[in-house]
Amino acid sequence: MSTNANVGATAGRRPRSAMQKAALTMGVVFLLFGVLGFVPGVTTQYDTMGAAGHESMAMLLGLFMVSVLHNIVHLLFGVVGVGAARTYTAARGYLLFGGLIYAVLWIYGLIVDKDSSANFVPVNNADNWLHFALAVVMVGAALVLGRRAAVGETPATR
Repeated sequence: MSTNANVGATAGRRPRSAMQKAALTMGVVFLLFGVLGFVPGVTTQYDTMGAAGHESMAMLLGLFMVSVLHNIVHLLFGVVGVGAARTYTAARGYLLFGGLIYAVLWIYGLIVDKDSSANFVPVNNADNWLHFALAVVMVGAALVLGRRAAVGETPATR
């Protein structure tokens, strides 16, 4: 039996920083919800799911409007997050710019006419507030964990 305190690390691999762990967590969550968006039952009114647009009445967890495009965007955000978790710099960029993208989506959701063709993602009020929360969490994590790294983490953990 190994008594190595860093059992999960492989030889020559640095432990992940908190920034990398946050990006990995967000990436896995996006992947999970991207997949769940394609699961009937978890997604209600599944038979009404459209490729894109406000005509899709499918609702993830009965709350969030989804379409094929919306689910694919979640999957892509997940893949990018998992990939970005490989380095500190990429993880910070993912959290910061991903959060800014979600802030733009939040604003878009507030101003777009929900019944117009401009609502191509599609979004509803639950999506809007989730996008706001994702923006705050992702940008906040990038800033707070970046500040923590500046004072506490060594370059070896980046």
